[in-house]
Amino acid sequence: MKVTILDSESSVLNKFIGEIRDVTIQKDAMRFRRNIERIGEIITYELSKTLEFNSVNVATPLGTKRVQTPQKDIVICSILRAGLPLHNGILNYFDDAENAFISAYRKYISENEFEIKVEYFASPDLTNKVLILADPMLATGRSLVSVYEGLKQNGTPKEIHIACVIASTEGIDYIKNYFPENTKLWVATVDDKLNEHGYIVPGLGDAGDLAFGKKL
Repeated sequence: MKVTILDSESSVLNKFIGEIRDVTIQKDAMRFRRNIERIGEIITYELSKTLEFNSVNVATPLGTKRVQTPQKDIVICSILRAGLPLHNGILNYFDDAENAFISAYRKYISENEFEIKVEYFASPDLTNKVLILADPMLATGRSLVSVYEGLKQNGTPKEIHIACVIASTEGIDYIKNYFPENTKLWVATVDDKLNEHGYIVPGLGDAGDLAFGKKL
């Protein structure tokens, strides 16, 4: 798996990462969602450089111009509900992509033990397409692997890209064992630690709750 960590170079991305982490700024749900969306746009721009492009003629009012446009066989899959703002950021750039949505959540067996439940699944055929998995927080990696296992029934993509905002080192190491070797992981920033509950430290908290409000 090829891993690209975007904050290894200084850019405006770091401002957005700082704001989604900041306990005072992240309380503004609209701003939090927009910053996740912005990060998704930046990830998508970098990701787009690795795709296949086609040369086409575009008619202008004064003539024609040959331009390079990216391939159109792209499917964006977000993991509900936290993945929706990130999904929107990717979709802003790949606006003609197909879309898939999957719910995956932790069902706790005890205080520190949980299993991943996947209950909602809607996806087009993935055969020979470019699959982009949008999951803002790659903590243990178990949700992402469960989603990928579920998607396999809808065909084999020719490329897999994973887009994350914050990942843990442990989570990255875990998913490497389950995804094809040529999978590309695009992550805005990486934290080294998980706490005893499997949450990223320092992380930012619960991305779903910050974006859409607390759940029962």
